Amino acid sequence: MADTARPARTSQRRYGLRPTMKDVAARAGVGLKTVSRVVNGEPGVTPDTERRVQEAITALGFRRNDSARILRKGRTASIGLVLEDLADPFYAPLSRAVEEVARAHGALLINGSSAEDGERERELVLALCARRVDGLVIIPAGDDHRYLEPEISAGIATVFVDRPAARIEADAVLSDSFTGAREGVAHLIAHGHRRIGFIGDLPRIHTAAERLRGYRAAMEEAGLPVDGSWVALGPTDPARVRADAERMLAGRGSAGGPVTALLTGNNRVTVTAVRVLAGLERRVALVGFDDFELADLLTPPVTVIAQEPALLGRRAGELLFRRLEGAGEAPRRVVLPTRLIPRGSGEIPPYS
Repeated sequence: MADTARPARTSQRRYGLRPTMKDVAARAGVGLKTVSRVVNGEPGVTPDTERRVQEAITALGFRRNDSARILRKGRTASIGLVLEDLADPFYAPLSRAVEEVARAHGALLINGSSAEDGERERELVLALCARRVDGLVIIPAGDDHRYLEPEISAGIATVFVDRPAARIEADAVLSDSFTGAREGVAHLIAHGHRRIGFIGDLPRIHTAAERLRGYRAAMEEAGLPVDGSWVALGPTDPARVRADAERMLAGRGSAGGPVTALLTGNNRVTVTAVRVLAGLERRVALVGFDDFELADLLTPPVTVIAQEPALLGRRAGELLFRRLEGAGEAPRRVVLPTRLIPRGSGEIPPYS
């Protein structure tokens, strides 16, 4: 049987064209000033007129343009947050904490990801500045932040978090990566390890460099040599991390022999290392920088050097709004402590 259904009528809605107060005024048969009074809750409108205006607002789906109203006051009540990677679990509590601080100050948070690309970070930051955000919280990817000097001079408050700014003086809220890594390695040494490998992030990243420095400091303090093959920094993709971990554990290219323990430089590196170690017949000690979900439920549970990403975000947000409220002191560097959490993997003794 032929389909005789008639095609549904489609509306001629044009997306991107929002109703204005002029549209509301025309529908309600009143002047623009009357609509403005109703929208802003001002007196001087009769109940019948107010009803007609509200009915027109509902019918048209009109929403007040708060951005234009706030711009007239010189503030947009919005701040920007530039992260390394929105998908990284480490940044979720940090972002949420910044958002909560912004919300408490009546501001909207706009965030984006630099994907660890300095040029993309610059483009994103300047795009946010062009949209008149009041302030910025940045996890930097680039190695030169002088491009921000005109924006900061123009009054955009800026706080760097997790890593400091490069080549400018600016507020920063950081974790003590050096001390955390040194304590993690000292913990492995205290459990008998002498051949300890370090697998970290890209060497140009501040946190990776500081964690490597902490690793070397702990080894030096214990009078232990560091074979060059025991250190590997680079991208955190699983293939690279797996290759370096397997090489260290096999002792390939090492005059000092295979490592008996690993310090991993962040949660992504740790997860790959856990997968590598799970395939070995022998047990290898592991301490990971950053806690991660289910770390305490693995076999063995993973010993970690825990940061507090939510506290990093909260302190950065608070410092940002302190600047927006007029604090004029010199740029501050806030360094938060890390915490070693022994769970089992870092307490495994050396196998030889």
